[in-house]
Formats: sequence, C-alpha cells, structure tokens
Amino acid sequence: MHKVILVTRKTRLQELIRKYNTAEQARFYIEHLGADFSDYVREDEAYRRAVTTVTQAAETYARLQRIDRDFLPNMIFGQQDIVIAVGQDGLVANILKYLDGQPLIGINPEPDRWDGILLPFEAGDTEHVLARVLKKSATFREITMARARTRDGQTMLAVNDLFIGQKTHVSARYDLTWNSRQESQSSSGIIISTGLGSSGWYRSVMAQASGIAECFGGPRLVSRGAAWEEKALTFVAGPRQGLSAAGLPARTPSGYFPRCQKTGWFFPTGWNKMLSNLMREQRLLWRLHRTEGYWLHDLRHPDSC
Repeated sequence: MHKVILVTRKTRLQELIRKYNTAEQARFYIEHLGADFSDYVREDEAYRRAVTTVTQAAETYARLQRIDRDFLPNMIFGQQDIVIAVGQDGLVANILKYLDGQPLIGINPEPDRWDGILLPFEAGDTEHVLARVLKKSATFREITMARARTRDGQTMLAVNDLFIGQKTHVSARYDLTWNSRQESQSSSGIIISTGLGSSGWYRSVMAQASGIAECFGGPRLVSRGAAWEEKALTFVAGPRQGLSAAGLPARTPSGYFPRCQKTGWFFPTGWNKMLSNLMREQRLLWRLHRTEGYWLHDLRHPDSC
C-alpha cells in the first residue's frame, strides 16, 4: 500500500523561537539588528499555508506521515512510499541521500521568495502531481549521486558536491594524481561535483576563475556541466602554492586589479588566500591557461571515487 511521507523544515521564525523561547524575544533580537521582523512572519505564514494545502491533497490519496527534516537520518522509507518535500532546494537534496528509488516531489512553498531548481511544483499542484505518480504516468528525472569511502570503511553520499579539505580555512596539503600525472598541492581543497552539482558551487568557482583569467588577458574558461543522471563526476582543485610563473609578465600590469574589483571576480571565504597570491605573484594564470584537460576531468566510475 502506498504511503505519502511529507517532509517539512522549520522556518526562520520557528528557528528563532526555538532559540529565544518566545516570539517577542525573537522580535526584539531581529529588530535590534535592524531587520524587518514582519518578513519572518510572512514567510512563516506562507510556509504553513503551503504545508496545509499539501497535507489536504495528500490525505485524499493515501495514508500520510509527516516528519521534520531533523528526523531524516532515523527514517526508514518503504519501497512504495512517495515522498513530498516542501522546499527549499537544500531540503530536497538532503532527502535524496536517504532514498533508494522512491519518487520525490519537490514543492516550492513561496515561488516569489525562493528560486528552486529542485522545486518544480507549487502547493496547489500537489493533487494533480500525486495522482499522476500513483498512476505511474508522471515523468521523472533521475539523479546520480557521488559516493566517497574513507579508509576506515565509512561511506558518504553527495547529491551536489563533495569537498575534500580542511574543516578550517587553513590550506590543505595533498598529492593529486590523474592519468599517471602527479603533483603536490596546497590549497583550500578539491570540489568534486555531480551533474546536478555542476550548476551550483562548481559553476560559481569556475565563473570566478574565468573572470580572473580574463582580467589577466587569459581565455574565458568553459565549464562543461553534466546531465543530472550522467554517471560522471567533475573536480576542480585550487592552485599549488609556489607554482612557477613561466610565461607570465614579471609584474602585474597596472589596472588589472581594479578591473577585477569592478567585475566582482572574488573567491568566497576559503579562497581569499589563493586570490591574494594571484594578485601578488601571478601564480594562477599559468594554471588557468592549462585548465582544459588538466584542471578539470571526468571520472566515469563514481563508485571508484
């Protein structure tokens, strides 16, 4: 028998009340920061309305069980369960790690507030979509996840990305081997992205690297994303500290740094040291020129990652 599992999350207002005990104390905290507390209230009300709409639609088709995302690690899903997530994208991605072929419906509780690539439906669509799923007439998109195994036998699944590096902002030191080529690295770490993840963090890093390359007269880097279901991974590694600047001008040309400021190509927290080295020592451009076939590669067997 089919069962619908409705997975919800706490709103920002609920999180604040849990932390400060009452709505009044939460209001005092938010307004003390100069923020608009009424926006938190509107978000909470919209989310509650969406959950109510989804609940009423689901109960007409099957037995309904509602759980909070905090209890996902302890949830055992049945093979015939149908899972509904009332967004955002992060909630959908988190749920996917615990499923084994069960259909997952992503609901956007407030489309005017949230953009969600994994939330194609609104609360009002629930009845129609659920009926199609039960009739097996719905169209699904499959997602390939990455699997990492540690030396002690632990396994981790990633829907978007795996990051290999230090927990803190210090540089990680490691040896990188690919196609019989090996080099020692010192950087923030390595980002390994799935097809779904190639449109997120990985794409952002490549866009910033491409902008920096253009600031120094280099070519625009083309990021080759993969399909969600493709059994392929793509990785990007930070530049090695102390890399020789072969083929580079002796000094940074005047005006390059302001241009980079204007175009906004700055690496996020954790990459600032790499950007500083670029501006002072021009150690990145050589790497960027060699990106094609050297920095980025496809791993055709995710299980071997």
